[in-house]
Amino acid sequence: MTGPAADTEATTAAAPSLGRKVGSAAKWSLINTVVMRLGNFATGIILARFFLGPEAWGVYGIAQTVLLVLLSANELGVSLAIVRWEGDPRRFAPTVLTLSAASSCLLYAVLFAVAPAVAGVLGSPEASGVLRVMCLCVVLDGLSQVPAGFLTREFAQGRRMAVDGLNFVLSTAVTLLLAVQGWGAMSFAWGSVVGNVAALIGCCLAAPGTLKFGWDREQARALLRFGLPLAGASMLALGVVNVDTMVVGSALDPLALGFYVLAFNISGWPVRIISEAARRVSFAGFSRLADSPQALAAGFSRALGVVMAGTVPICVLLAALAAPVVELVYGERWLPAARALPWLMALGLVRIGCELAYDCLVAIGRRRSLIGVQGLWLIILIPVLVIGARTGGIVGVAQGHVLVAGAVVVPVFLLALAKGGIRLGTVARACAWPLLGGAVMAAVVLLLDRYLGDSVLALLATGAGGTLCYVLCVLPGRALLKG
Repeated sequence: MTGPAADTEATTAAAPSLGRKVGSAAKWSLINTVVMRLGNFATGIILARFFLGPEAWGVYGIAQTVLLVLLSANELGVSLAIVRWEGDPRRFAPTVLTLSAASSCLLYAVLFAVAPAVAGVLGSPEASGVLRVMCLCVVLDGLSQVPAGFLTREFAQGRRMAVDGLNFVLSTAVTLLLAVQGWGAMSFAWGSVVGNVAALIGCCLAAPGTLKFGWDREQARALLRFGLPLAGASMLALGVVNVDTMVVGSALDPLALGFYVLAFNISGWPVRIISEAARRVSFAGFSRLADSPQALAAGFSRALGVVMAGTVPICVLLAALAAPVVELVYGERWLPAARALPWLMALGLVRIGCELAYDCLVAIGRRRSLIGVQGLWLIILIPVLVIGARTGGIVGVAQGHVLVAGAVVVPVFLLALAKGGIRLGTVARACAWPLLGGAVMAAVVLLLDRYLGDSVLALLATGAGGTLCYVLCVLPGRALLKG
């Protein structure tokens, strides 16, 4: 049978298959992310309590910021073609690997030469050596992009969990061993390098035969036309997330930078756990739905609803109980970090929605819109953060972040989504129940905290009571989250 009826039957048969793949991959990705982040969380507590002070965290924060910015564009955006392009990716994968490896090596060579100047400008001259070691991960990441892309394309998040587990175990062991011996921030650098070597080997074993170099001039041109706008948008996006660390490092003292880095890392817990798990499957899933506006809108709405429902309670708890949580987990000397945490938790919630919207816009080919949104965000953000740092310290920086994100970036992202066929009403319905539940939960948590106090048992009771109220508020919207 041919014609529209046959196409409809084929689409109907394919949809459940895609749904099962995405669902299974999302579950594995969530398990992977939760396990890895809990492990990193425990490691961070040990390091902050016993081995590293705020100054060492500040140096690490500077090095991590530079590394993340470089990783945003080290492979020129071409690796996403492994996930997005139709046909057999093994045809163009060798060219992707050559471009990715060459650009990563060149980027690291430049960084190695200018590391002292970069560290000085960012207010941490002692970070130069840490930068040179940690940014070896740029080269290792460039080599692993192709095998990792195959795992993402195939929704093979079970194998990806094994790779990430190997990375975590080795990097954590090296970091702790060196920290005990007094290596300071350099322990993070060598731990990251060892972990990335393990990840590269693991990706090659999980996706055999994908680490092959090759070159095709026509493929390279097409890949660069596809990837460079995405690399530009990605670099702008990472600049938005990390420019605050640069501002704090250059405008304030190393102690303030250490407190801010810790607060920002805490605010990233829900972003990393929920958003990272979602983003490992969202781009591949949205790409499969890109040709059907109705299916894309429904898929985005459901994904946003699930992500918001899982993130809001974590953000509310960490914002409302910032001081007791920081003191309980990290110790009294880290309490100054708690002043910025409530604002950064609000920023984390906004970031999660924006990152999902980013993946959706990439999947439907609206790369120019992304560059415009990210560029506008960064241009407005820098002066606001500088003013915030000079007037309010790390709290002023966090407040400036929230102001720009809420007043400028969210409306612009909503406009870009509307042009892609996802209207404001769709987004509002996805967020309505989680945000209502979050408001009720915040009121309950603050009330219980006032009367029960800050002991461990009181915090557990406060968190349980607030979470129960949140679940009751979100239950009426559960139908939207299924599927």
